[in-house]
Amino acid sequence: MAECGGRPVDGGPEKGFGPFGDGGGSAEFNRVFTGLLPRLQQAAAVLTGSPLAAGDVVHDAYLRIARRPERFLGHPQPYAYAFTTMMNILRDQWRRERRRVPMPEVPEPGDGGERDRAASAARAVGGMAELQARWEVVRLLGFLTAKQARAVALVDLDGYTVDEAAELLGLHRSTLAVTRRRAHGRLRAVLERERERGSG
Repeated sequence: MAECGGRPVDGGPEKGFGPFGDGGGSAEFNRVFTGLLPRLQQAAAVLTGSPLAAGDVVHDAYLRIARRPERFLGHPQPYAYAFTTMMNILRDQWRRERRRVPMPEVPEPGDGGERDRAASAARAVGGMAELQARWEVVRLLGFLTAKQARAVALVDLDGYTVDEAAELLGLHRSTLAVTRRRAHGRLRAVLERERERGSG
């Protein structure tokens, strides 16, 4: 499980937990954030494709939100606030990753000869494909407004229903449905334009 402020979150809030160290006003913040951890961890795992990376993202979100806990606690939907913070962190990370040239893993020597080399090559290709798929998701989300990207991320990537996503974001169901429909239309138009350029 992710750690926040250097202490395991499983045990719940305690004195000195997190960046506050006062055991006073931070208790409510820690209680609310800790209650959201399973959902945040699941959402981060879907977006990153890795439970380990998800823990890092949740931890970074905790530290960022803890700078101004009153905004988090005063928000009508704390999960939506935390989810948006995670999305911003992931977008920043993915943008940095896109600037790097990915290198395939060097196969380790083994006794299996050709079989080992084939398995290592398959792992390298699979890892590269997963990384490229993540980049493609972020690239496409970049064509959307922040509201559209949140709607698509929650419903199409995170698996929430439209009703659940609307509640999380504090929106009316029809507002979120329209936002998501416009996002899909925008993405279809982008992909269609790119296909036309590729075939032209």
